[in-house]
Amino acid sequence: MDYLGKDIKKLGFGLMRLPMNGDKIDIEHTKAMVDEFMAKGFTYFDTAYVYGEDGASEKAAKEAVVDRYPRESFQLASKLPIWCCKTKEDLQKVFDISLERTGAGYFDYYLNHSLSKDKLDKLEELGAWDFVAEMKAKGLVKHMGFSFHDTADVLDEILTKHPEQEFVQLQINYNDWESDSVQARKCYEVARKHGKPIIIMEPVRGGSLAELTPEIQKVFKDVRPEMSIASWAIRFAANLEGVITVLSGMSNMEQMLDNLSYMTDLEPFSAEEKAAVEKAAKILSSTPTVPCTNCKYCTDGCPVKINIPELFKVYNRRTVYGSREQTQNRYNEIVADSGKPAECIACGQCESVCPQHIEIISLLEKISKEFE
Repeated sequence: MDYLGKDIKKLGFGLMRLPMNGDKIDIEHTKAMVDEFMAKGFTYFDTAYVYGEDGASEKAAKEAVVDRYPRESFQLASKLPIWCCKTKEDLQKVFDISLERTGAGYFDYYLNHSLSKDKLDKLEELGAWDFVAEMKAKGLVKHMGFSFHDTADVLDEILTKHPEQEFVQLQINYNDWESDSVQARKCYEVARKHGKPIIIMEPVRGGSLAELTPEIQKVFKDVRPEMSIASWAIRFAANLEGVITVLSGMSNMEQMLDNLSYMTDLEPFSAEEKAAVEKAAKILSSTPTVPCTNCKYCTDGCPVKINIPELFKVYNRRTVYGSREQTQNRYNEIVADSGKPAECIACGQCESVCPQHIEIISLLEKISKEFE
């Protein structure tokens, strides 16, 4: 079946969670990972204006990919964050900065970033849809689309109103497939109904689907003992029809090599493997956890510098595993380097940008009571 991006291999390199050396991206480690990725025939790289401090991710894309490989040998995607723009002029400014940081000359895929119902009025008001279309007409964007975090009804509304959009980027993983809040399956079906190919983000849910309880790991190991736990999540997503690529935010060479080991020659899921994934998802859905994907949008503008994603991670670990001493030690480490949850001033900045619509303020209160 013919669709946009059908010839792109089904693993994309997400540049949001790159290897770090202290508080800086480890660029040499990143270059080595890029080389392994490209050597195996994978070519899709995903970054964004807001990834990393002062555009660190886009700058890393330039240094590790753009400056070292012929431009036509890879696809580069970046994104326009409407929440960083107050005027129409800001759209052009943000776009130009992204082009300058990456040195790419043009973007193969360019997205209006992290859309939800509450951002649509501003998109229309500033003319963001038309702006990206103008960039495409100028040859600075090859394909235009958007990333999305909301309900299937909202997605249907957008695609009905904007049939010119060529693709959509969705959060899809087996844990969110039947979720009432993320609605991964329903959103996937809406995109398919509109004939739009899909780029998948958060297939491993910010790494949480690689760190599962022994009970869930056993479900997978009983079927394919040689496969990593993370592989089940990525292969689930990659086996869906109409998918351009599945983005994985790889943070070290070990993760890269593991992903390449099973994605270079992707096998279809067997009936037994599908059943294992369904069983794992059922167990997971019975354990209530905070649906944080560690995107870190919430931390950038936090006036008290609370490390919200790490606090959610340690809270989830205690909820799922019940390991009190280990999680208390980790909590103490987190708050030694950042604000405590009790110091939250409830300004709401974090909740206004959270793609998962998490009630962060009340959860920080709960975490404070649990750990302090």
